[in-house]
Amino acid sequence: MLLVVLFLLQLFAIIVFGCISSQGYKYDRDEDKEVCLYNKDNNACNYGVGIGVIAFLASVAFLVGEFMFEQMSSVKTRKHYVLGDLGFSGFWAFLYFVGFCYLTNQWSNSETPEGGFGVNNLRAAITFSFFSIFTWAGCAWFAFQRFRQGTDAAFAPSYEADPGSIPGGMPYASYPVEQEGDGGYQEPPFSGNQTRGTHHIICG
Repeated sequence: MLLVVLFLLQLFAIIVFGCISSQGYKYDRDEDKEVCLYNKDNNACNYGVGIGVIAFLASVAFLVGEFMFEQMSSVKTRKHYVLGDLGFSGFWAFLYFVGFCYLTNQWSNSETPEGGFGVNNLRAAITFSFFSIFTWAGCAWFAFQRFRQGTDAAFAPSYEADPGSIPGGMPYASYPVEQEGDGGYQEPPFSGNQTRGTHHIICG
């Protein structure tokens, strides 16, 4: 399930920054320069492209981290990775929320571009910014659930630990102990009594 979320993060990020980059700007003859179609606010376009590009790179990094997670033998490394995932995902969900509100507000105050140029792209960027809020929040939730599992589960090395090192576990026995049938002590097969008896028979 987490891998699906990570792939969705990449897809949504590509749509957001791709739509704005391709048709988010238009040349304005009056100002003699390209302006952002979000109410001519270039900061709005830059913000949308910026969070989209960084989100894409981060989602790729987290995807690689998921495949490498089982090979992390250090408990601290696993813990730092999960905490980094949790912190970044939660923060980026917040940034996408800000971006959604920002772009929506600027678009509502914008004039419709001539010939409807870029309208679908700009709306798609807003829509998928909204979807990205929940996908990044979902990624943070998965990281939080993994963190709650504790060091004995998520952060433990992949090889099986000695049960004696786990609180409440039973250590391995050094050698098998055979249980006696009657529970009593049996004399060695060549005890002193048997030796004296044999000596008496031979000498007698």
